[in-house]
Amino acid sequence: MKNDTPVEHYLKDYQAPHFEVESVFLEFDLAPLNTQVTNTLKVKNLSQQPKMVLDGENVKLVSVFLDGRDLTAQCEQGKETLTIPTLGLDQFELKIETVIEPQNNTALEGLYRTSGNYCTQCEAEGFRKITYFFDRPDVLTLFTTKIIADKSENSVLLSNGNLIESGELADNRHYAVWQDPFKKPCYLFALVAGNLACVKEVYHSADGRDIDLRIYVEPKNIDKCEHAMDSLIKSMKWDEERFGLIYDLDIYMIVAVDDFNMGAMENKGLNVFNSKFVLAKPDTATDVDYEGIEAVIGHEYFHNWTGNRVTCRDWFQLTLKEGLTVFRDQEFTADMLSPAVKRIEDVKRLRTNQFPEDAGPMSHPIQPQSYIEMNNFYTMTVYEKGAEVVRLYHTLLGENGFRKGMDLYFSRHDGQAVTVEDFRNAMADANGVDLAQMHQWYLQSGTPILSVATDYDAGSKLFTLTLSQRIPKLEGGFKPMLIPVKMALFSEEGASLALNVAVEDRDNIVINGSEGLLKLTETTQKFSFEQVESNPIVSLLRGFSAPVILEYEQSNQDLAKLASFDSDSFVRWESMQTLALREIKRNISNYETGQNLQISDYFAQAFAGVLADSTIDKALKALTLTLPDLTYIGEQYQQMNVDAIYHVHRWLKQELATQYEGQFLTIYADLNKSEKVYRYQKEDIANRKLKNLCLQYLMLLPNQIQLGAEQFTQSSNMTDVLAALESLSHTDSLERQSCLNAFYDKWKEDTLVLDKWFSLQAGSHHLHSLSHVKELVEHKDFVYTNPNRVRSVLGVFGRLNMLGFHQASGEGYRFMAEQVIKLNRINPQVAARIVAPFTHWKRYDQQRQDMMKQALQQILESENLSKDVYEIVSKSLNAG
Repeated sequence: MKNDTPVEHYLKDYQAPHFEVESVFLEFDLAPLNTQVTNTLKVKNLSQQPKMVLDGENVKLVSVFLDGRDLTAQCEQGKETLTIPTLGLDQFELKIETVIEPQNNTALEGLYRTSGNYCTQCEAEGFRKITYFFDRPDVLTLFTTKIIADKSENSVLLSNGNLIESGELADNRHYAVWQDPFKKPCYLFALVAGNLACVKEVYHSADGRDIDLRIYVEPKNIDKCEHAMDSLIKSMKWDEERFGLIYDLDIYMIVAVDDFNMGAMENKGLNVFNSKFVLAKPDTATDVDYEGIEAVIGHEYFHNWTGNRVTCRDWFQLTLKEGLTVFRDQEFTADMLSPAVKRIEDVKRLRTNQFPEDAGPMSHPIQPQSYIEMNNFYTMTVYEKGAEVVRLYHTLLGENGFRKGMDLYFSRHDGQAVTVEDFRNAMADANGVDLAQMHQWYLQSGTPILSVATDYDAGSKLFTLTLSQRIPKLEGGFKPMLIPVKMALFSEEGASLALNVAVEDRDNIVINGSEGLLKLTETTQKFSFEQVESNPIVSLLRGFSAPVILEYEQSNQDLAKLASFDSDSFVRWESMQTLALREIKRNISNYETGQNLQISDYFAQAFAGVLADSTIDKALKALTLTLPDLTYIGEQYQQMNVDAIYHVHRWLKQELATQYEGQFLTIYADLNKSEKVYRYQKEDIANRKLKNLCLQYLMLLPNQIQLGAEQFTQSSNMTDVLAALESLSHTDSLERQSCLNAFYDKWKEDTLVLDKWFSLQAGSHHLHSLSHVKELVEHKDFVYTNPNRVRSVLGVFGRLNMLGFHQASGEGYRFMAEQVIKLNRINPQVAARIVAPFTHWKRYDQQRQDMMKQALQQILESENLSKDVYEIVSKSLNAG
């Protein structure tokens, strides 16, 4: 690395702020290359500090006045700080003038200009790129913001809170003053200015107020906001009913922008969204897009209480707001659609993305203990695993107990910046229970392994489960966690068995009907059930009651039966996934030893049974018939054989398609027989999901290629069009290129739809996929400054294109290293995301390991490497 090694920050070093900011008045005079920012703070010196150090980065200092006295010359400017003498005063007014260049801000942090509009992104540490300030979440203050701008270029001027004043100025300029009545940290500050169109609605809140709802978009997108507005209204109503939480301002605004590093940002009263999570019409957005919009709209709205009204003391507490709010948005989506399907999809995402993170060099607890660049900890671990840990509280305490804990949390901490311990204490105190052991989930990194052994004594009719927990990399230092394990027992015929708990276990097992909740608190623990008439079939980890890896050598016969009759949808799906995984692993072994690949009778029968079962929810059937992801298969091996995994996975899909072609065709034809008006409703979504799963299998057969081409040309909704095009993209057919060309010609003016076109090709398993991706980054519509476009090509290629990225020649690695180095100069956050696939280099064969390490070393030695990329690359290399 050809620059100074960045500083690492530690939770143990936290100190409370020495200053209180009572209020801040920000004035912005907007100009693309010369925006003037005047920052007036009223400050209290809490501990008679002779100097105060403010954060600032990439800003030009003009002047500093303290109580009207010019201190500019007495200030010390560091690379990322400004030190100001306090003149022995206990309180004072500080006025700082700076200049910034929004037009040149390609990092998209702080204030930047995109598509002619001004926009901010301040979380985690972007506010320091606007002005000098205490850029930390535990400094809460009252913000008033005045925005001055050219009226013809910026007809709309927005900031947090309520509009208290606006007016005309000379030279075709105007201004607006916004005041936020709630104290907040600076990461929740927002400003938007530009020529935007607006969709409006009114929401009648539970406390009898009319709340003005507004969604601002570019004028060309005004017809794509209906679903986002519906989702916002549903979110507000759901939060009132489920948690008793009512919105606290009289206006709620959402702004959609194309260039945005994140999915969205919950700035108080003025959410800024990546347009991907706002804009939708049936002919431009898929079911997945619709669900994503509903979930992200809900997520940012729910942050108003879990993140804004109660915020984080420091960034090490990030999961406090994100894990909790992800849990809330998961529950919201489940209530809007299908709880069973939603739970399985969440588990799939966790296993495919978070479990590998837990096993890699960037592994960290949901409460990291140190960081170099905070942006690198907006991770699946903090968000998704954090949500699973919140779900543990819900599982242990039940819906009523969890709600009591939430109520106490808000009554104790409204308006405060708090810690994960504060949340846990509220849950414990509200329910009169000891939850201290839960903190191990926050401190220990890695995915716990839950090992299971069973014993049945026919004479005494006693059935015993022995559960053990461990995290292999923490051997010696591992501390047992509180793990709730939901379970049930079934007879061979599928009847639920009564759970009669042995006397000695009654404190550790909670019975709810035919389901038991085992509270595992020790490294190894036994749970016994009496009066069990025959050796039962065990249904374990029902509803995926804890984020663990289950080690249980259940027989194929028992798994097949659970897949057919278990009353828990997750276990039915999981049983089939386990059977499929065993089938794949057995054939990988055959492939590596030169033996023939074969489908076993037990797997074929189980697969056929699910395919023929008309009682299963169609969306659940589609999920159950979907083979495990390539990434998840790879995670089963200490060292993965890329070629074997890819070949066997594709072979098995083709064999299933061949063996069950008739059944797939029948289901497909039945679901495709009539073209209906698109509806985003549970039943319609399920029909499309199963229909397109059948198409995906059928398109592996050369004689069925035309089926995909027909669906592509005849469908009117994007879900079906894209499903057909994706299946075509993996083939080497003439239809592939003609349909890709037709799609491009139709949608080349729609940025978000064109991202889909790029993504399909970047993820394609076509033999020449690497060559195609190289062509894509040279395409006239590919731009490095748009995060969505970069993620649609480079993000997809690195994460999902096992064939292209891991090409045996190493060309895929060299190409991606060059792209990371290029992106590092443009947008470090995006570059850090793109480099992530390299972090698992130790999981591959020696030749690939060496080439991936060379690529990482090339990145490390590049000029002016950002903190974002340096942290990931250096930790990855040090893991060797």
